[in-house]
Amino acid sequence: MADLLSLEDYQKIASGLTVPTQSFIDGSFRPALSGKTFTSTNPATGEVLAQIAACNSDDVDFAVAKAREAFEDGRWSKLHPTERKDVLLNFCRLVTEYRHELAVMESLDSGKPIADCETIDVPEFTHTVAWHAEAIDKIYDQTAPVGNDAVSLIVREPIGVVGAVLPWNFPLLMLAWKIGPALAAGCSLVIKPAAQTTLTALRIAELASQAGVPDGVFNIVTGSGRDVGEPLGKHMDVDMVAFTGSTDTGRRFLRYAADSNLKKVVLELGGKNPCIVLDDAENLDYVAEQVCAAAFWNMGENCSAGSRLIVHEGIKDELLARIKALAAEWQIGDPLDPANQLGAMIDSGHFAKVAGYLEQGKAAGHEVVLGGETKDGIYILPTIFDGVSPEDALAREEIFGPVLSVITVSSYDEAIAIANDTEYGLAASVFSANAAKALRAARAIRAGTVTVNCFGEGDITTPFGGYKQSGFGGRDNSIHAHDQYTELKTIWVDLSVHAPDDRG
Repeated sequence: MADLLSLEDYQKIASGLTVPTQSFIDGSFRPALSGKTFTSTNPATGEVLAQIAACNSDDVDFAVAKAREAFEDGRWSKLHPTERKDVLLNFCRLVTEYRHELAVMESLDSGKPIADCETIDVPEFTHTVAWHAEAIDKIYDQTAPVGNDAVSLIVREPIGVVGAVLPWNFPLLMLAWKIGPALAAGCSLVIKPAAQTTLTALRIAELASQAGVPDGVFNIVTGSGRDVGEPLGKHMDVDMVAFTGSTDTGRRFLRYAADSNLKKVVLELGGKNPCIVLDDAENLDYVAEQVCAAAFWNMGENCSAGSRLIVHEGIKDELLARIKALAAEWQIGDPLDPANQLGAMIDSGHFAKVAGYLEQGKAAGHEVVLGGETKDGIYILPTIFDGVSPEDALAREEIFGPVLSVITVSSYDEAIAIANDTEYGLAASVFSANAAKALRAARAIRAGTVTVNCFGEGDITTPFGGYKQSGFGGRDNSIHAHDQYTELKTIWVDLSVHAPDDRG
């Protein structure tokens, strides 16, 4: 558990921050070539944090050229595996040293509660990068059974220049999910953070350089999706794009790849995730705790949020009463206050979108069990709507806010059918005291991660990604993530050439 400071301590750190404002290309901070900037604000207060370099396709071209140069000359891609590992572990030590600064920067930039930044985002960043670093000199390539007349080597080689396009809901953690395996594989990176959350990515790039990651290997290009993300997706010298974000934007990257060089694309997209509670579920206090975490953690701004509670009618009322009592205790307010569990929506536009769903739910006549209100023009209170049908917008659309829709069922089969009745398939949870029934449910639900008697996403050792419109092309985390940042090559050695007649 990270060591939490006081509100006064975090305010002091915030007041003394010098935030990065320029893109980071070829080992140094640089203004946009156009000289333009955009405004970065603290969503909780509206305070201007910085004027950030507003890059465009010219900056993308420059960053890609530097990344290509670094990749081809082998300053990182051909470095001995243990040397790459040592650099990345040193990088993790530096991140840990500056953990409080990074946590405050993340909270100010995103509206996330400082307690989450300190206990989850920053330590998980270092854990993720360190795990992939440790795997560098432990992943073996293969041979194939081809007989005595040949030797076949099946080897992994770094894919080349990787474009990473990040979301705003977990800026540090999603950065780690991309750079951990990509740097471990020996790739060079051009990273576009979300325009709303650029600060920690820039600071991380600076720390990576200090740790010994060579110039040109770790580049950050700041700006909008149109001016930076699209040129990166269409670039003819980018070998792969890894994207986390909305399903609609993910589709664009597939089109960009088709219209350019058929670059590899890996997408981690949206979700409308079911949480099934069957009538034999035990310890409803614990179940309520897990449901609240699934629905409200990170203000519901989470692609794997359990936003659909599919609960058996036999225990619905009892469970709902416990969820309501527990969720009512979640404190909301100043993200820098470690006592608060809920922070601000990322910006006014997203706040308006989520607030619109509150009004939509009320207009549809759903029972407001809890919340349904906003606070101070940027906070959404934890909200529970009961009586939602599987066809309602609240049950089908990704709200990306702290809104839980309760759907009542009368059987196991009905619960599974409703859980799968979605275009998404990212995550799911099932609660049952019957282990066989729970495992049957886990196998029946079409989702990339299904947790049994808990809410979660697995850990760094398990692949994370989705079925259907929740993902494409690969998985984050685990050893499987390494493969998507590499190309497989077969090297065939014919031993029969010039061999003695007896083949001895």
